[in-house]
Amino acid sequence: MLHPSTIQLLRFHFSLFLLPVYLFALSEVPEVHWQQALLLGFVLHGLVYPASNGYNSYMDRDETPIGGLKNPLQPTRQLFYTTLLLDAIALLLALLFLGWQTALGILLYIAASRAYSYRGIRLKRYPYLGFAVVFLFQGALVYLITYSVASGQGLANAGLVAPMLASLLIGALYPLTQVYQHEADLKDGVTTISYRLGKRGTFLFSGGLFLLAGLLFFFWYQRQGRLNDFWLFLLLTGPVVLFFSWWMRAVWQNEQSADFRNSLRMNLVATGCTIIFFSTLIYKHHFE
Repeated sequence: MLHPSTIQLLRFHFSLFLLPVYLFALSEVPEVHWQQALLLGFVLHGLVYPASNGYNSYMDRDETPIGGLKNPLQPTRQLFYTTLLLDAIALLLALLFLGWQTALGILLYIAASRAYSYRGIRLKRYPYLGFAVVFLFQGALVYLITYSVASGQGLANAGLVAPMLASLLIGALYPLTQVYQHEADLKDGVTTISYRLGKRGTFLFSGGLFLLAGLLFFFWYQRQGRLNDFWLFLLLTGPVVLFFSWWMRAVWQNEQSADFRNSLRMNLVATGCTIIFFSTLIYKHHFE
């Protein structure tokens, strides 16, 4: 029987925050092979991401709030073995049903995730390298894996702009998940990009990435003659801009506002709005 801490620290709910990248790729595939796409969705969100979360928690043994958890429990050895089992199942399913290229892509993701957290390597302790790993692997790599599987044609027509957009969606939010835990990270020997930037600098940096993403979305949809999709993007992500602006102003007045509660709310608003946007595009492009 799984220990309560094992179930909690796998943070299955946290996979929701990574769902927009997967949905973005599906919205861009000309014709989705749904059986393979849905299996990949399960492999990523039901196995790989929870294993990554659990392994990170096993290494960190957090006593303060972490992504999606206000009061994390202490891990047991069972959590470590559970993450290995989930990864093994994910790789086996990918190899048997999605092809060796997909299995290799997932293996690369797992390896990067382990190097990010493992005490012997600990990429997360380096502010810029840690950010780059999350930026590229949770964004562009996952987009390319999803596009390849869902299209059934590999990476033909995947392009470079869309994977970069996927990374920007991840990169803009990632520092905001660190902004409230500078002290806890430093005690653990981790210097995050948010700490390097400072609390105000974190908001300027993330705001700049949000703006760059918006400009690239305009370029991407204009080039394809899909400006209506861009206007829909602006409409449905409006609440993200409003909440970000409110939170940024609050932090400028009092840096204590850069706390776990507001970070979680920012994540929920951004994730919810982008899920609605990409789900709408999937419906328009594949079901209307």
